[in-house]
Amino acid sequence: MSVTSSSVRPGIAGGYAWGVLNALQFLFTVLWTGVLLGPALLLLVLCGGRRRWPLRMASLIWAPGLLAGAGVRLELEGFEAIDFSKPHIIVANHQSMIDVCVLYRALPVPLRFVLKQELAHVPLVGWYARAMGMVFIEREAARKAARRLKDAHELFAAGDSLCAFPEGTRSRDGRVGSFKGGVFKLAIESGVPILPVAIEGSGQVLPASGFRVRPGCIRLRAGEPISTHDLQVSDRNMLARRCRDAVIALLDQAVPGPDPTDC
Repeated sequence: MSVTSSSVRPGIAGGYAWGVLNALQFLFTVLWTGVLLGPALLLLVLCGGRRRWPLRMASLIWAPGLLAGAGVRLELEGFEAIDFSKPHIIVANHQSMIDVCVLYRALPVPLRFVLKQELAHVPLVGWYARAMGMVFIEREAARKAARRLKDAHELFAAGDSLCAFPEGTRSRDGRVGSFKGGVFKLAIESGVPILPVAIEGSGQVLPASGFRVRPGCIRLRAGEPISTHDLQVSDRNMLARRCRDAVIALLDQAVPGPDPTDC
């Protein structure tokens, strides 16, 4: 079968168009984030170090702006049944960088994340994360990571919630990896319930490899909170497996269709 130049050009042109669009989206992401960091840190100072409103800026302004720029539509299920006046540890599967944005947008409370230690050294982002009380861990040192997670206890005492991606990295094939035990040790020690959340479609919108944004729908499903009362620290791996199973079950609730990113 012969391939004519006219049949090739549309594909090449389309590829160039997506490349230009993604470059503009990347530039917008950097500028939007940079522009809002200053006001957020200034608001932190004006609020006397209280982080509630600076963190709400992320959910009310930063995340909606980035999601709109990426052409993302959000669909939420199960969140109306959750009592967010009480602290939770939210655990979710992780497919994309955009997962942080969708969680900020979906959850009606100020959120802090468990972040990789490497992000603490990223200019601006690391400064912001430290100022906002994010919890940093080192994946290569599990014991040290668990000790660092103890810093989050004060968040729960203030009624705040913490969000973690216990796979430790983004999934490149959509499958949910094993959940690491550090955050579950913290949950047991603090007695805070765990809220499993399934994120569907983010890997199609922004894959783990590269910066190739494709507009689409991202669905978030919240399960029933899992109590950590009456558990011992030695139960953390069992709890991790239970939470992973809950997230997978939420993903399995997806309605069959031709494209999971179509709302």
